Amino acid sequence: MSCSIASVTTARNAKNRLPKQLDALARQSYRLQEVVVVDDQSEDGTGAMLAERYPEVTVIRTAENLGAAGAWAVGLAYAALQKRHDWVWTFDDDTVPNDDALEILMKANESIRKTENEVGMLTALPIHEGTQTLYSPLLWREGFFKPPAAVFDEQIWFADLAIASGCMVRRDVVERIGLPRADFFMDFADFEYCLRARSRGYKIAVVSRSKVSHQIGNARQITLPGYARVWPEHAPWREYYLIRNLAYAAWWLYPSRRTKWFVVGHMARHAGGALLFGTRKFACLKKMAQGFLDGRQALLGIRFRPE
Repeated sequence: MSCSIASVTTARNAKNRLPKQLDALARQSYRLQEVVVVDDQSEDGTGAMLAERYPEVTVIRTAENLGAAGAWAVGLAYAALQKRHDWVWTFDDDTVPNDDALEILMKANESIRKTENEVGMLTALPIHEGTQTLYSPLLWREGFFKPPAAVFDEQIWFADLAIASGCMVRRDVVERIGLPRADFFMDFADFEYCLRARSRGYKIAVVSRSKVSHQIGNARQITLPGYARVWPEHAPWREYYLIRNLAYAAWWLYPSRRTKWFVVGHMARHAGGALLFGTRKFACLKKMAQGFLDGRQALLGIRFRPE
């Protein structure tokens, strides 16, 4: 029995980025029933470009800038709840799937269904195109933990956290646990949604052979003696949401002493990275501190928009 699948892309000022993704979606060896773009108040002519070059694409324009979290909620509400597609494949506007990515995901789904009925999400592996860095799905053990290297040799394995871009969500999940939290605006909304799904017994299957190209902020390779990593440069307003939403989760959604200490340590390491490698060091540190305080006090909603 074939599945009805829609893709949902959250896009803002993506006139130059979106065509590469939309062309890749059209080339998928497993056909999509609908391609949806949630245009989150673009100001660069994204809407006009879509109307001219991709008239077959369903475009939903938000009434105000909702951020990636709010736009994702709008897209899932349309594709899963209104149009009732069986699966919704979600993307940021800077992600490009390999031509066979969807076919590999659906073949994996058929294999999984023989033994695992609780899978609510399927995700491809996102890889940063410039550095070839894997943005790995994670385990949650009262904090983020990378899975052991051996799992990447397996065709299918299970994680607790996956980014929204490249991840497929089953309609049943949306019906049972609701929509992503629009009050997060940006960042951690996908991880919170994964944790919510996991708390309801759903599993998140990672399909290693399915690949998507994904940008991780304005990333660059940092190499020092005995140290190498990719540093994703974020604007100060975005650093606020990264820290605020994580702190909120630790103090209000999944509170434990271990989780809180993890968040404090994570924030300290991230702040150290901003000091060493960032270009707007003190502006970012100020926003991180404000985000931490607001998260602890459960002050959510749209506090800052893109500069």
